[in-house]
Amino acid sequence: MALPLHRRLGLTDGELDAIRVRLGRDPNDLELAMFSVMWSEHCSYKSSKPLLRTLPTGGSGVVAGPGEAAGVVSIGDGLAVAFKLESHNHPSAVEPYQGAATGVGGILRDIFSMGARPIAVLDGLKFGDPEEARTRHLVRGVVGGVGGYGNCVGVPTIGGELVFHPSYAGNPLVNVMAVGLLEERHLTHATAPGPGNLAVLLGSATGRDGIGGASVLASATFGEDDPSKRPSVQVGDPFAEKLLIEASLELIERGLLEGLQDLGAAGITCAVSETADRAGTGIVVDLDAIPRRDAGMEPFEVMISESQERMLAIVRPERLAGVREVCERWGVPVAVIGRVTDDGLVTVVAGGLDEAGRPVPGATVLAAVPARSLASDAIVYQRASQPPAHRRQAPAPGAPESASDRLPIRGMDPGAVLRGLVGSPNLGSRAWVTTQYDATVGADTVEDGERAAGILRIRGTTKGLACATDAVAGVGWFDPYLGAALAVAECSRNVVATGARPLGVTNCLNFGDPEQPEAFWQLAEAVRGLADACRALGLPVTGGNVSLYNESPAGRIAPTTQVGVVGLLRDVTRRVPPQFRESGDLVLLLGEAVPGLAGSAYAGLAGSAVEERLPSLDLAREAALQDLVLAAADAGLLASAQDVSGGGLAVALAECAIWGDVGARLTLQVSAEPAVELFGESPSRMVVTVRPADLGPLERLAAARGVPVELLGSVGGDRLVIELVGGGAAGAAEERGASVADALDCSVASLRHAWEQALPRALGDDTFAPPPVGTVAPLDAGRIPGPVPARGAGPGSGTGRTPGTGPTPGPGGGER
Repeated sequence: MALPLHRRLGLTDGELDAIRVRLGRDPNDLELAMFSVMWSEHCSYKSSKPLLRTLPTGGSGVVAGPGEAAGVVSIGDGLAVAFKLESHNHPSAVEPYQGAATGVGGILRDIFSMGARPIAVLDGLKFGDPEEARTRHLVRGVVGGVGGYGNCVGVPTIGGELVFHPSYAGNPLVNVMAVGLLEERHLTHATAPGPGNLAVLLGSATGRDGIGGASVLASATFGEDDPSKRPSVQVGDPFAEKLLIEASLELIERGLLEGLQDLGAAGITCAVSETADRAGTGIVVDLDAIPRRDAGMEPFEVMISESQERMLAIVRPERLAGVREVCERWGVPVAVIGRVTDDGLVTVVAGGLDEAGRPVPGATVLAAVPARSLASDAIVYQRASQPPAHRRQAPAPGAPESASDRLPIRGMDPGAVLRGLVGSPNLGSRAWVTTQYDATVGADTVEDGERAAGILRIRGTTKGLACATDAVAGVGWFDPYLGAALAVAECSRNVVATGARPLGVTNCLNFGDPEQPEAFWQLAEAVRGLADACRALGLPVTGGNVSLYNESPAGRIAPTTQVGVVGLLRDVTRRVPPQFRESGDLVLLLGEAVPGLAGSAYAGLAGSAVEERLPSLDLAREAALQDLVLAAADAGLLASAQDVSGGGLAVALAECAIWGDVGARLTLQVSAEPAVELFGESPSRMVVTVRPADLGPLERLAAARGVPVELLGSVGGDRLVIELVGGGAAGAAEERGASVADALDCSVASLRHAWEQALPRALGDDTFAPPPVGTVAPLDAGRIPGPVPARGAGPGSGTGRTPGTGPTPGPGGGER
């Protein structure tokens, strides 16, 4: 309390001076509070904005890009897909269930505010050591929050990733991606045009929960168990959100809105300032008209509260009655809280407004701030950047400090190493998580959960969407540029493996304190890697999020570039599955390994020499591989496809065998070390299976693109056997005087057991029973004939439905 108010609100002395310049005077206390949330890192992107301008954002199919609530890309036939990835890291560290739940709610509102019906959620979760009690508490709370909100709101959670790394011990990451479907003619923008139009608040009442929540928590580092941050975490109500989705979509489809924006970080202040700034208008807010759930709230509390399930709609006066009718039918509260003006100011009035939007006699103007000064003209920094003075190449924190005798090349059975890898927390089955999520609500999920990409069908068409999210933090720890580029390559490769053509990239940049030159250098390098990879693969960046100050007393997190990709399947019935399918199919490796074990799961298990390097990424080779797989899938040559990433080739083959419940007998040429060939995570590789008759056509397609193809063997039996041959095939058998190296030989049953028990064992849960391994829908599923039924007028008749999603019951209709 000894500090001046602006410092207590998180503003620096320099920022106070900048506010004075923009206002031409000293701000009052309410205005300071408004600036403090809008100029926070979370809302203003004040450290990252210059970097983000370097990303490639254009593309022939891009309908809406960065700066909108979500990116939107056309998929033909008048339809488009909206998608975005966002973080809720700091709130989830304080209160894991509500932090994660409201992260889901917030990203869903970004999607339907664009006019899109949310059809899927994916999550990217990062935690510390799973054997620690705090980590287990966080994992259970976060997974419960993601599932609890998504399950209740009726949007399937179809995929994601879960990673454990020591750097996340004090600062977990909770990144959530949402995908939506819309008709392009219903695309809606977050703007406030037309002076005289009404500013209408839809949804829940405003309370003290979430005061400065995301905007403050995401703009500061953590101390040890700081209880003062707990009141800042928002509280979600998924059932209120479900009603808000239906009401908002019906309002959009009936043409009743001029603009729509969700209320997330910075609450009403953010919504009115950003919508007005985009339109070049102003908004006058009647503070007394804002519904409140708590008595005695101060003006600043009302204006910056981050209470959930609220939307700001801009409505023409003559359409207000229609808006009220729709919202009342869906049980969504409506309040006119102000009017659009032509003065460019966000004006806050206590005491009421007349019908023209002017303060009534006796009313008091509490704040008057240019909208652009809060939004587009917020302060921007050119931060100092400095690479670390001593950049350690290996090992990662928590990994053995030097190579151990457990390396296969030093005498260990490679089969035991493979069982150790598939039985590790980072590579084992995610069923412990995915069984807590409703992946099939809506009945459009074709693949979910364990696979690299979730797949949804689009009703009334033959099309489908493949969705994935990935990060490569193990490499990012050593090289943030390479970690970001690898994340783009891996995520798009996972989508391509299904036969889907990637449409665009969304991202969430999770980094440390940008005021520290080394941390800002990590961020800048990651953005450079993201940009280079997207350009090389022809992918536009349609939007995303930046989460900074991810640090704790234990240190800074690993630089983490979380990437999301959505791809289009022209015919979902022809999608390519990842699992081995038929005995006698040929197993091929597309691409070739390059040296480098640093940052790999293998190095974390067995250790790596201090001079060990990272695997290199050739983006031209990556583009050629992805083009080959798409061409082969289009030609119907692929029986299955699985990318090679975490755990290397051996783990990719094990997953194919586990998912298909069938083994394979293979021969692998080893030119360097068995560990590199089997367990190295060099990119631009994929395991595919083909029928024998399709081998020649595939080889011709590969030769035309310069992609190496190695015939490994064939599918069959109940064991995964990999014979090692070639000049580099040294191993335990050779050390014992044998003339050949040891083969990797594991029963599929033993691999499945290790894989299924990995995560429950790591989290100390001995009661979990894994579900049967299998796909969500058979391969011939996906096409639902017939047009979308015509819209009705009342609850239960499909009101608020987006074409391609099927009928949606209204209140009491039974969908959860």
